[in-house]
Amino acid sequence: MVFAFDRMPDRSSTFVPSTPGAIVPDALAKILPEDSFVRMDESSDVEFYREPRFVAHIDDATIEALTEFYRTFIPDNADVLDLMSSWISHLPPEKPYGRVAGLGMNKAELAANGQLSDYHVHDLNADPVLPYPDDVFDRVAIAVSIQYLIKPVDVLKSAGATLRAGGQICIAMSHRLFPTKAILAFHRLPPTDRIRLVSTYLELAGYHDVHFIDQSPADADPLWLVVGTQP
Repeated sequence: MVFAFDRMPDRSSTFVPSTPGAIVPDALAKILPEDSFVRMDESSDVEFYREPRFVAHIDDATIEALTEFYRTFIPDNADVLDLMSSWISHLPPEKPYGRVAGLGMNKAELAANGQLSDYHVHDLNADPVLPYPDDVFDRVAIAVSIQYLIKPVDVLKSAGATLRAGGQICIAMSHRLFPTKAILAFHRLPPTDRIRLVSTYLELAGYHDVHFIDQSPADADPLWLVVGTQP
């Protein structure tokens, strides 16, 4: 079951990340409690995701808002990595792509995703290094999954290596999660601080121009986006 938490951050307060390079590598240990990346259920992620879940994790209006954002975020003919992918990628169906690679935890879900040109089954919590060469993608998308990573900065550094110079990553968040597999920081922090935390992940991973965009539709699940650029 997926649970919903706080509705949305204060729209009147736009988060501006700190100056790139100002946060030291051990900053997360300094600003978060020691158990922030612990989960209620520390059993095997492979077992947890063994059975496919052909469900949408955000509602239709929020999916439409994310797809609309991707229309401008992703250039035509781009090579895209859908990181932490599933049976749907939320990509605009009419847009031409060079390649859409998917990396996720369940083979049946990935095989059912008609937008993927290729896919890998890979447990990022067991191995945060992505199975792709450097400089092969123009965009990386992570949709409503960042809360499950126990080594997020390592994963995002590896994702950054796969991006070509000037490539961008978009991390989409909402208020729904599998509570037993989300890190404790996402249970404890209010939405605005979750956005700050994910922005800090990207800064620590070496991305530039990290910024927050609120794409939340009215009367639907919120949609909070954090975008960064690979130098």
